[in-house]
Amino acid sequence: MKKVVIFGGSGFLGLSLADYLETKGFVPILIARHHIDTPYRLILWDGYSIGSWCSQLEGAEAVVNFAGKSVNCRKTPDNRDLILRSRLEATEVIGEALKRLKKPPKVWVQMSTAHIYGDPPTRRCNENSITGVGLAPEVGRAWEQKFRVMKPDSVRGIVLRTGFVLGASGGAYKELKTLVRLGFGSAIASGKQGMSWIHQRDFNRIVFQAIVNDYYSGVYNVTSPYPCSNAELMKQLRKVLGWPIAIPLPTWALRIGARWILKTDEELAIYGRYVIPEKLLVQGFRFRFPKIQDALLDIVATTSKS
Repeated sequence: MKKVVIFGGSGFLGLSLADYLETKGFVPILIARHHIDTPYRLILWDGYSIGSWCSQLEGAEAVVNFAGKSVNCRKTPDNRDLILRSRLEATEVIGEALKRLKKPPKVWVQMSTAHIYGDPPTRRCNENSITGVGLAPEVGRAWEQKFRVMKPDSVRGIVLRTGFVLGASGGAYKELKTLVRLGFGSAIASGKQGMSWIHQRDFNRIVFQAIVNDYYSGVYNVTSPYPCSNAELMKQLRKVLGWPIAIPLPTWALRIGARWILKTDEELAIYGRYVIPEKLLVQGFRFRFPKIQDALLDIVATTSKS
């Protein structure tokens, strides 16, 4: 059995990756806090203590860690604490488990965030760019540092500084489509903020390559090579959805709607960054959906068939 153990496996990314890896001959094992209906084996954990799930790591091909509270929430003091704590505790206990094994996985693929670079208005950020200030960069730095400390020397490590993932089965696409259908499909706030995105299938392909290729190591920006402005993203989404109405959504209206209606953080939409996957490009990775229009066309076509 070529097992891949996916922590945070019950979410959009975990389930999508499991489906993809199964087509490549792997056996996905999902570790999650909550039970869901799934064809894959799922083991519950609390996210911070050693449990029966440890036995699944013995002899596995890879461990993939997506665990952590979603940032799509209001940044109350409690949520800020949970966003950081859930990531650090999960990473720490996975590392502790790996150190107890006789035959640990060959590779540990660890999620991080492209938001680690902060919110520079125009600068293109590669893997060597300085990191930013604020909650997300602070969490990203602490998360990556915890991974470096906890990863056994015998295990190859890959860190994925991931932008927002667009896919037919979940992620940011559903929320963006809802905005367009409500008529708010114009630029959000200034519209100049950078949207560093990646198609769901390219994300899965990158994780697969990280698992099977020994030369994948260290930190990678996991985004399309062509980040776009928010205005361009919304324009292309209106186009592929065939929705002509586009009421501008000014910053003040977004703040009210996000805080009191959607119960989320308005800054996720107001600010952004332009991130380039330089290391992937140098290593020869070929994106199937490098441009936003092609990615959206594929997603709309996929959802229309389901």
